[in-house]
Amino acid sequence: MNFALILFILVIISGNAWVADKLHFAPQRKLAGNDRMPLWLEYTAGFFPVICAVFVLRSFIAEPFKIPSGSMMPTLQIGDFILVNKFTYGIRLPVLNQKVIALDSPKRGDVVVFRYPRDESVAYIKRVVAIPGDEVTYENKCLIINGQPLQYSGGEPYLDPENMRYAKRFTETFPADLGGNRHEILNDPDRPATVFPTERFPGSEFCQYQQSGLTCKVPPGHYFAMGDNRDNSLDSRYWGFVPDKNIVGRAFFVWLNLGKLRRIGGFE
Repeated sequence: MNFALILFILVIISGNAWVADKLHFAPQRKLAGNDRMPLWLEYTAGFFPVICAVFVLRSFIAEPFKIPSGSMMPTLQIGDFILVNKFTYGIRLPVLNQKVIALDSPKRGDVVVFRYPRDESVAYIKRVVAIPGDEVTYENKCLIINGQPLQYSGGEPYLDPENMRYAKRFTETFPADLGGNRHEILNDPDRPATVFPTERFPGSEFCQYQQSGLTCKVPPGHYFAMGDNRDNSLDSRYWGFVPDKNIVGRAFFVWLNLGKLRRIGGFE
């Protein structure tokens, strides 16, 4: 369901009713000495300010999403309700998602929501690990960006409740000149490091797959995104790059988790 389109249609319908009431129906009621608004206007024009406010907030300020899977654990968990900043990377036209004002671009380490390149009706959330022009290597479950290996610390056991398996929890840190972002990831030592693409994808000629992982050169206007739950995430390693035009916004805050209220707050 394209909720943005439905909301846009409701804004148009209720907005037209609101204008018609202000210019035509309200003056008629005043002349007749009747201040009561007809029921059909109450449910159209009457709701216009609320519907319009929701549409503007959702389209240009922040949009809520629910985390449906464990691909971003331990950073985000199943059942988290998150907010996505819609203006960090620029102003986009509602429904069309066409950028009209460029303000910034995703950075290495940003958690972003985007429209899945193979089915744009589906929203995905992953972490950007490489930006346009970067050479990204995922080898033996470690990231190397432009020849610089990321730093890893920790390694304590972590129970993945989605698969009822123990993984190892690491802190992954980008070098300072690559942004210095620090976040937590999961790696399952019992899973192989080999990655196989599910099928050819646009830009697949920029990638080389080998037994220990893969190396890709990120093309202009695209990003390489991965889940923090590295052995349980369908991401750019398998289906390719994320086009800039598909990006919805930057995820930044957990505002609710009905089973774990302590999870409310920001995240890296």
